[in-house]
Amino acid sequence: MSDLNLLVVVASTRPGRAGLPVSQWFVDAAKAHGGFQVTVADLAEENLPLLDEPHHPRLSRYEHDHTKRWSEKVAAADAIVFVIPEYNFSLGAAVKNALDYLHHEWRYKPASVVSYGGVSAGTRSAMALHAAAYALNLFTIGQQVNIPFVHSHLVDGRFDPSETTEAAATAMLDELVKVAEALKPLRG
Repeated sequence: MSDLNLLVVVASTRPGRAGLPVSQWFVDAAKAHGGFQVTVADLAEENLPLLDEPHHPRLSRYEHDHTKRWSEKVAAADAIVFVIPEYNFSLGAAVKNALDYLHHEWRYKPASVVSYGGVSAGTRSAMALHAAAYALNLFTIGQQVNIPFVHSHLVDGRFDPSETTEAAATAMLDELVKVAEALKPLRG
């Protein structure tokens, strides 16, 4: 079993979200891949209020228990995959808030996205995440999973991926393993 830890962040908090079945599929795919030990952080359950810490995140002087728990989860990860929808051509507020809560915990880790939506497959939200990640030294890789017309792949509450989607997930996970290993000395 791998000693690398992958954190899958379920970014949508909206009731009835497509992100939950999409993330359940991806978590299963990541576990089957075998390159990582997989943990999940569902932002609907993390329940992070709008950034409410009095000190800048780069100081790591967290006062609230929800921030300390969030910090521990992100710090334990060697790689991160965000399962993100696209809202109004951009990133949802919950995931941007979750990024903003922390600073050092994100550094020198590879990240990617499983984005979903309509015709654009969530790619505009993926681009917005890349911009936010850049400031945190969170290294987004080029391999990602983009799912167009996500609702046409939901069957009885489960996500039914295409072969192309499954192949994209495998390619992404393969690359995340390589980059996580390469960045490991910087995280130590």
